[in-house]
Amino acid sequence: MNRDEKQSLINKEFKVLDKGFVRLVDFLGDDERIVQAARVSYGKGTTTLRRDTQLIRYLYENQHTSPFEQVVFTFHIKLPIFVARQWIRHRTARLNEVSGRYSVLPEDYYLPETSRICEQDNINRQGSGDQLPPDVQKKAVEEIDNTCKAAFSAYNSLLESGVSREVARIVLPLNTYTEWYWQMDLHNLFNFLKLRLDVHAQWEIREYAKVIAQIVEKITPIAFEAFKDFTLQPEK
Repeated sequence: MNRDEKQSLINKEFKVLDKGFVRLVDFLGDDERIVQAARVSYGKGTTTLRRDTQLIRYLYENQHTSPFEQVVFTFHIKLPIFVARQWIRHRTARLNEVSGRYSVLPEDYYLPETSRICEQDNINRQGSGDQLPPDVQKKAVEEIDNTCKAAFSAYNSLLESGVSREVARIVLPLNTYTEWYWQMDLHNLFNFLKLRLDVHAQWEIREYAKVIAQIVEKITPIAFEAFKDFTLQPEK
């Protein structure tokens, strides 16, 4: 993609899950910035796409990470709270999240598809196993939906009674949607994608990681190819 095509990705909203999204707010640098940063250490540097590609791949393979930190992405993301609590473990990011103390939260919650309703995996204690029977799946989704509606009804009732927003929000479920601005440099973003694109990551956060990966690949195609070749394990 040329520079104008990359710029056209800014503010484009990519849907994730039922009501979530990923939106690229801004980015600083691309493959060219990585090469320019590396030239400070490597002297005169390179002059062709082929040589630039070789340099980026050499840097990545040999874990010369600082040039990749020169590239920065800022995303606006809408995601369920339980996904956000996994996401926050990546502490190298800079973020600002919507506050339920300042704002009344809308009745916005993640309702999984019936196909997402699976049994507990017997080997991976934190994961899901095979799908459950259709009647069990349907009942589970209905119970989730009814519980969330009741929780938001209680939340709104508390607010109408004069209870403060910071206290009323404690009745809301973990699948309530939140939003944040999330900023991370490319080196640490590759670490995030390595973990969250893995088949053992929870399905919901993988869906977000897939969309972010698609955006990053368009902005930094050479670096992303190196990431795929040297780090990312193919899905079996």
